[in-house]
Order: sequence, then C-alpha cells, then structure tokens
Amino acid sequence: MIIAGIDPGTATTGFGIVEKDGKDLKHISHGTISTDKNLAQGERLAILERGILGLVKQFKPDVMVVEKLFFFKNLKTALPVSEARGIILLTATKKKLVIEEYTPLQVKMTICGYGRAEKQQVQKMVQVILKLENIPKPDDAADALAIAICYAVENKSLKA
Repeated sequence: MIIAGIDPGTATTGFGIVEKDGKDLKHISHGTISTDKNLAQGERLAILERGILGLVKQFKPDVMVVEKLFFFKNLKTALPVSEARGIILLTATKKKLVIEEYTPLQVKMTICGYGRAEKQQVQKMVQVILKLENIPKPDDAADALAIAICYAVENKSLKA
C-alpha cells in the first residue's frame, strides 16, 4: 500500500510517500510543493492542485493522509492553510483516494509516544523508523512523512 502524507500550507506544502508491505515500512519520496507569495491566492491554490495531481500521477497512492487543523494561533495563517487543505481534500476526492486526517497531537503520540514531543524528536523518530541516513528536510516534508507513518501504524486494516 502506498501512503501519501500531506502537511498543508499555502507557501509550502510538505509531502511524504511511504510504502507499507506487511510489517515493513519503506521510504519512497519526500519534498515540498511551494508557491510564490507574490501570486494571487487563487493562483497559489491552482499551483498546489497541480502539485497534488502530479504526486498522485507519479506515486499512485492508495490513501492520502492530511494534517488536520486542531487549533490555530493566528487567524491570518489559519485561513490560507484551511483553503490549501480544501484544495488537497477536493483533489484527493476527485481522484477517488481514501482520505484520512490526523491532528499534530495524534501524530506525535503515534511517532514518539508523547503528544507534546518537540519537532526535533518527531523528525529523529521519522529518520529511525524509515531507516534514513539523515533527518528528512525540509521540516514540512518531515512532518508529512510523520503523518504517513502515523496512518501506517494506526490503521487497523494494515496490521500484519
């Protein structure tokens, strides 16, 4: 099963692709979809949609796992992130992908066993779980890999 983890954002959306085969979890790819802050919001969302469509075409995921907004500190950033999430969810739905959502707290609990784990702890665990030489960069991509791992661990139908 191919799992695409997505950490939504308007400026930078992280993605992480992993494969779950029995008990094995294998890193396939990670990176970001970025947009220019000088573009109109509609144009930025269109770029994000094309980027997500490109990921779906290239990696053919069975499921798309998206970070859920649990709370926000800044309304100014929460609204554009919500718009990006909407584009991601719509695109995945149009491609008939299974969609799952996890909050950052759920991801941290699954990856580190502690819901208030620091970002560096989560990134180190992603490196260990996926047997990577280095901590995945940038942070948005590492977060997306953590989201994909969370699904692989938590989804009961994937237990070997």
